Amino acid sequence: MNFYDILEQALTTSDIALKESLTQQLFEYCSKNLLISSEGFTPKVFEIPSYADRCEIVAPNALKARKDFDSNEGLATLIHAIVHIEYSAIDLALDAVYRFPQMSQAYKLDWLEVALDEIRHYKMLNALLDSLGFQYGDFPVHSGLFDAANHTRTDLIERMAIIPRYYEAGGLDVNPQIVKKLDNKRKNPMVKTLIESLDIIYQEEIVHVQKGDRWFKFICQERNLETDIYFDILEKYKLSEKHRPHLNVDARKKAGFSCGEIKKLADVPCS
Repeated sequence: MNFYDILEQALTTSDIALKESLTQQLFEYCSKNLLISSEGFTPKVFEIPSYADRCEIVAPNALKARKDFDSNEGLATLIHAIVHIEYSAIDLALDAVYRFPQMSQAYKLDWLEVALDEIRHYKMLNALLDSLGFQYGDFPVHSGLFDAANHTRTDLIERMAIIPRYYEAGGLDVNPQIVKKLDNKRKNPMVKTLIESLDIIYQEEIVHVQKGDRWFKFICQERNLETDIYFDILEKYKLSEKHRPHLNVDARKKAGFSCGEIKKLADVPCS
């Protein structure tokens, strides 16, 4: 099997069934092959995300605020936003394998496993969206995560710092806040199902951030760098001053963040 050809197909298709089938093939092949040849392979720079043929892509500030969760459409806009994050996360995990072919089998298996988790999350939420009478692509999206992946495509330490340890860790902060806003609407079976789905995603995303944390620290050790380089990378990408009113200390600690890092990110108690 030509591992990188199939990986590129999985990364660039918007057909979720095909993406899942190819990713499963890649995972099974990688689990049985310690050495995967990348001879003659050069990663491509993708100009547009794989979802561009399904979604209208707009600037983040062009997206409408999601406040009305009482109507089907209002709830669908919230679910669609989360579906889009999960879809983007599939490609981020696949790209982590595609972009850095020099990395070990263990690294490849970690991110292919993450991709399979994200596909499952996407399908779970997309089924709920469908039950409300909507489809992925019915509402505009922004390409922020795709852009972040492109910006960090040449340096693995930046990729691990920005994608898992910044954006995905940020999801651990936001998820409980969404559940809190929805809690008084649990009598709605759609909302109840959404909360249950978010709880599953939350627990599994902690593991995904753990994987990013492990590989970030692995590269730091390999390059004889202190892990405080994380804050230099945030500064480089103008992310260090972002306000974090609801930083999730417990989840971040489980995911590998130290109390020193957490206190530097936000003025919160940590021990």
